Amino acid sequence: MAALSRMKPRDRGTIVQVGSALSYRGIPLQSPYCGAKHAINGFTESIRTELLHDKSNVHITVVQMPAVNTPQFSWVLSRLPNEPQPVPPIYQPEVAARGILYAADHPRRKQYWVGATTAGTLLGQKFAPALLDRYLARTGYSSQQTSQPVGPDRPNNLFHPVDGRDGHDHGAHGAFDDRSHAHSPQLWVSQHVRTVVLATTAGLAGLAAALRRQR
Repeated sequence: MAALSRMKPRDRGTIVQVGSALSYRGIPLQSPYCGAKHAINGFTESIRTELLHDKSNVHITVVQMPAVNTPQFSWVLSRLPNEPQPVPPIYQPEVAARGILYAADHPRRKQYWVGATTAGTLLGQKFAPALLDRYLARTGYSSQQTSQPVGPDRPNNLFHPVDGRDGHDHGAHGAFDDRSHAHSPQLWVSQHVRTVVLATTAGLAGLAAALRRQR
């Protein structure tokens, strides 16, 4: 809100909210996180309608993220029997960063989806939410844990940081580099919708012309 209060008098600026597929679809073991991400959607929609009403040149958009390979899973406080993990498939932080950067440069769209799993989750929630309830009740616990048991001395950052006295930077990547996707075809398509539509239309027109010639 502080940033918005500075942007409105100048009548320019962009705000990019970082959401999640879980801002629409809650999953087990993540009720606080899902609640916070749901709140981002409501807050963003409210502010967006106010800016549209004022015909403001300040823009706000939200980027809905998939599971991302960040270090949080190595030090989050967990009461699960095994080490926590993001729900596969997992994407590298660079994929998320590219989505945010594009949204910052193109903020007029209401929201962006990053990753095929985000698109699938949001579409599934729209058309078959009750089916997702049952699916997640069956798979949601195991999909958020590795096969490695949690050690008794596992550090966590609930009450204090775990970067040590020297302030060690753990970087953006977590422990799942070997299982994470560095690219998202869905993200590219979502950023080049016009190109994809034109290419598809041209391809269909060419196919129709070829079929007419054969006849």
